[in-house]
Amino acid sequence: MKTFEWSAPKTLDEAVRLLGAGAKVKDPDERPHLLAGGQDLLTSMKEGIVRPPQVINLKSVPGLGTLTDLGPKGLRIGALVTLTELTENKAVRAAYPGLAEAAKSIASPQIQNLGTVGGNLCQRPRCWYFRLEHIVCLKKGGDTCYSASGENKFNAIFGEGPSYIVHPSDLAPMLVALGATITIYGPKGERTIPLEQFFILPTQDVRRENVLAADEIVTHVDVPASAFAKRSTYLKFKERPSLDFAMSSVAAALDLGADKRIREARLVLGAVAPIPWRVAKAEESLKGQAANEAAFTKAAEIALDGAAPLAQNEYKVPLTKTLVRRALAQAAR
Repeated sequence: MKTFEWSAPKTLDEAVRLLGAGAKVKDPDERPHLLAGGQDLLTSMKEGIVRPPQVINLKSVPGLGTLTDLGPKGLRIGALVTLTELTENKAVRAAYPGLAEAAKSIASPQIQNLGTVGGNLCQRPRCWYFRLEHIVCLKKGGDTCYSASGENKFNAIFGEGPSYIVHPSDLAPMLVALGATITIYGPKGERTIPLEQFFILPTQDVRRENVLAADEIVTHVDVPASAFAKRSTYLKFKERPSLDFAMSSVAAALDLGADKRIREARLVLGAVAPIPWRVAKAEESLKGQAANEAAFTKAAEIALDGAAPLAQNEYKVPLTKTLVRRALAQAAR
């Protein structure tokens, strides 16, 4: 591991200033990095993926670890709120069950105790080639995405490259499905955007996964109260019962009328694209339909329309269709 300077700012402005001092460094992996729970950053540093000259500890900044139930206004989740706090919070479990399920699905209890909401949303890809220190792939400034023709069992089936990473966050698909917004703080103050617009495709910038500038920090996420939040669920398929990242996942939420017809639906796929993959056409197909197997099967077919599997990950198509059907059925119940 490369030696680095440790900083513990007391305010957001101080943290932004420390980040900004390295913003002009051309290679983003050589700039100062933020530390939240450390579950991704420290591993990335040990693997040589990132080589920050300075690590800025956000835990010394007050106010970032607060989880607030705003009642009819929704839920405010500080960037340093832990995954365990989300899982165990009564308001989250009652009004946003899919969010609690997504948090519970992540890794192990030990990692959930340390991992944070902000860190989970901003974590780096898990592609084998990206994680190998001595391979300079497209994502690390090279000119080749080796997964396109190499080992691609876990890579993307949507997004059209040129890098075929998948976004590893479990919270992101569920929060996008719930219509969450994310607030970012930088030198010019605060800005809030829909979480769906936070993530970017490799076609926009192959070196980045989100819109954060080099001197910006995620402060909190707001989840609006909604009729479909209570009928939300998150399903995830992984090879091992614990620790593994998703091979495919589905975040679903439904608003059902008194006649059991679907008034509104949200459907976001995970682990199949470089961003949380919202399938708007499948959502539209559900509106006005009875919440039954036929509607869910049709939505699943539409959701996977346009998938372009690589040599080793065609299994993701039928797998994800099955997860879509099961998630919608579970949300309807």
